[in-house]
Amino acid sequence: MAVKTADARLEERWRDILSVHARTMCEIDRVLHPHGLGASDFEVLDLLAAESLAHGDQCRVQNLVGRVHLSQSALSRLIGRLEKEGLVERSVCAEDRRGVWVALTRKGRDLHAEVLPLQRAVLERTLAERAG
Repeated sequence: MAVKTADARLEERWRDILSVHARTMCEIDRVLHPHGLGASDFEVLDLLAAESLAHGDQCRVQNLVGRVHLSQSALSRLIGRLEKEGLVERSVCAEDRRGVWVALTRKGRDLHAEVLPLQRAVLERTLAERAG
C-alpha cells in the first residue's frame, strides 16, 4: 500500500472533523427538538448565557457573529425567531444606534438551564467516541 501524502492525510483529517461536526449537530438537533430548539438555537442561547456571566446581562449581536456557524443575516433571523418565542430580547445600543444588544429573558435562561445537560451529554458521547 502506498504511503499517504501529507495532502491526503490533511484532507482525511478535515473530512473526519466535518463528519464529527455533522453527527454531533444532528444528535443535538434530535435531543433538543422536543424542547422546541435546534443546535444553532442552543448555540446562541449558550453563548448569550456565557456572555451574560462575563459582561452583564446583554451582548452585542456583532460579538456573536463568527462565533456561530451562521451568516450574519441567518443569525439575525435566528435571533428574531428566539425573540418571537420570548427567549431573548433585543434593544438598540444607545452609544451606537447601529449596534443591537441581545439578552436572554428569564424564559430563555430557564430553557437554557433545562437543556444544557442534554447538549453536554451529546458532546460527551460524540467527542468521547472520537477520542476512543
